[in-house]
Amino acid sequence: MSTLIAVTYPNEQRAQEVLAELRKLESQYLIDLEDAVYVTKDANGKPKLHQAVDLTQAGAVNGAFWGLLIGLLITLPFPFMAPLAWMGIAAASAGVGALSGALAGRAADLGIDDAFMENLTVNMTPGSSTLFILARSVTLDKVEPDLAKFGGKVLYTNLDKQAEENLRAQLAESAAADNPAP
Repeated sequence: MSTLIAVTYPNEQRAQEVLAELRKLESQYLIDLEDAVYVTKDANGKPKLHQAVDLTQAGAVNGAFWGLLIGLLITLPFPFMAPLAWMGIAAASAGVGALSGALAGRAADLGIDDAFMENLTVNMTPGSSTLFILARSVTLDKVEPDLAKFGGKVLYTNLDKQAEENLRAQLAESAAADNPAP
């Protein structure tokens, strides 16, 4: 089962910083991210979703590859065609593939549901951010300390009760260290 955690931060940049840290942890095989999205709310109160994976771009690249391959296979039985016409057909196929792949990527909604994120972040204060982490697997005892150093407040999690309490305590401890009592 995938692990879903949403943590809110007091400024717009913090969620992006935490995501960069998670990418480092992913390269160390401590977490396997299925999806990660951060939501920011500007000073005017307008929310914006920042997807970690640009599905439109990925779809366009994938579609261009398959379109080019299909274009080459279509023109292969006709070796007598002028080389420019042959290349034109292959290029046109790649363009059609890129366009259809981009449209399919834009329409795809993998990972964390956008409506779920919008419902959870409706009460965000302007100038803040929320990071949504969907992990296939995570070594919590190794990842929590790195997450905790950024502070934040748990907004949602599907962790078991004890793991959630540990995460909340570590985030609160970090926040207290950043804001010592006068």
